[in-house]
Amino acid sequence: MGTVVVGYVPKPEGEAALATAISEAKLRGSKLVVVNSHRGGNDFDQSKARAAEGEMDAVRKTLDASGVEYDIRQLVRGFEPAEDLISPAEANSAELLVIGLRRRSPVGKLILGSNAQRILLDAHCPVLAVKAD
Repeated sequence: MGTVVVGYVPKPEGEAALATAISEAKLRGSKLVVVNSHRGGNDFDQSKARAAEGEMDAVRKTLDASGVEYDIRQLVRGFEPAEDLISPAEANSAELLVIGLRRRSPVGKLILGSNAQRILLDAHCPVLAVKAD
């Protein structure tokens, strides 16, 4: 069984990435690994941890309803989100990595976000970048 890895953030681009990753996992008959990355540090206190856990409970419900086999990894290690996505993709020999991109202004389109750019350049597997509606 193959693996699809998806980066999830509780924003429209994260929801779009999750929905696409679920579809891809079903299509491929693959397991889905959902990665939710937080930088941690002094700003990530108890209330933010509880809020993040609540957000991931909603994701679990969506995944349970989808019928795909899944694993959720909520990471608070101080690493960049790109590293938190690339590492599990490599460790699981992922066949696809799905990320969400936010809409950008005309000037912002000249340069992708640093995490998205790093993922696109450094991932060992194909990367599917999706936008929210």
